[in-house]
Amino acid sequence: MFDKILIANRGEIALRVIRACQEMGIKSVAVHSTADADAMHVRMADESVCIGPAPSSESYLSKAAIISACEITGAQAVHPGYGFLSENAAFAQALEDHGITFIGPNAEHIRIMGDKITAKETAKELGIPVVPGSDGGVPDFETAKRVAEEIGYPVIIKATAGGGGRGMKVAKSVEELEIAFRTARSEAKNAFGNDEVYMEKYLQRPRHIEIQVFGDGKGGAVHLGERDCSLQRRHQKVFEEAPGPVITPKLRSEIGSICAEAMKKLKYIGAGTIEFLYEDGKFYFIEMNTRLQVEHPVTEGIFGVDLVREQIRVASGLGLSFTQDELEINGHCIEVRINAEKIPNFSPCPGRITQFHAPGGLGVRMDSAIYDGYRIPPYYDSLIGKLIVHGRDRPEALARLKRALSELIIDGIDTSVPLFHMLLAEPDIQNGEYNIHWLEKWLEKQFA
Repeated sequence: MFDKILIANRGEIALRVIRACQEMGIKSVAVHSTADADAMHVRMADESVCIGPAPSSESYLSKAAIISACEITGAQAVHPGYGFLSENAAFAQALEDHGITFIGPNAEHIRIMGDKITAKETAKELGIPVVPGSDGGVPDFETAKRVAEEIGYPVIIKATAGGGGRGMKVAKSVEELEIAFRTARSEAKNAFGNDEVYMEKYLQRPRHIEIQVFGDGKGGAVHLGERDCSLQRRHQKVFEEAPGPVITPKLRSEIGSICAEAMKKLKYIGAGTIEFLYEDGKFYFIEMNTRLQVEHPVTEGIFGVDLVREQIRVASGLGLSFTQDELEINGHCIEVRINAEKIPNFSPCPGRITQFHAPGGLGVRMDSAIYDGYRIPPYYDSLIGKLIVHGRDRPEALARLKRALSELIIDGIDTSVPLFHMLLAEPDIQNGEYNIHWLEKWLEKQFA
């Protein structure tokens, strides 16, 4: 087991990893930019190192600075959290070259799954169901038109190196296709420095279902059920729950087994999430995230496992502490993402928090790094906390979420909390009858 782990991240996820280290008796090292000198993860870690100025490109994304911090502190391993360098194959390889363990998959698996086209081809080879679409990239409009005619409209064009909804355009007819194709390529070039795009059939009313997988790197792997992350705005998740309201035990077992078997074939190591669109009883692979997910607490809640602890165990060579047969779902869990944003335009709202009170009580968990007087810097993601509730069933979890939201106090800035009060009053949310388009259509009606 490691003696000291460096956390190459900030905010609530850095705290999450530090807490796991504390419980395992492992020393933790926090890294921070000059803007985060007074951040909670810096206060809670055993050691801290300033790695650069406020811009993430000069601090949290600096491979050299993080490796230097490892060498200065003697950290044997790095936990990347999510975002920043968590899915950067070059970073994972650089750590390995310096004799430092990357707590996550190996560089080759990150590379394979980081490229959307390669990931889809790999998924097909591993027996994972995929969305009908182009075989590889679509180099020009004539090819795009031919592929669209083969799979049928509507189609969606996606950036090969994409993420966060950038480089994604829908075309419902050949007339819309040319503009969508050129716009997607332009956005992809500007956002990722790579204008390659591919095409898929655009599903009309799908849900976003993701399967949590975990591999030991030696040919062993398990799945930990699904999460429903269908409530999204601009492809960004805002509300996640487990188990999924429409997934039956039979479906869960079938798709979970397919995913676990695929990870065994890959000899995948660590936590991963295989994301699907789900419609009319069928699953269609979207992508695989080779890291811990923001929404991992809902899986922890229903299975009673610590996924960060398992990441550390597996990376150290100890293997998983449970088997597939030992994993049983207990109750229902929901997470809402609390962002420093002004509703309804969702513009970032950095500033000083004048008062903060976290909700409590049975089945309530608040993952956050904010505190009274903390000033939210304008340089990073607007996520400032995650409110997670657990109940014996979905109605109890919803009731508990409503109560917990009413207890939550964050003064001094605008947050996304009012959005969740409104959503919980909607019959579709209460009944679990929503898809990936529901939230944006609802927002258009509410704030037209």
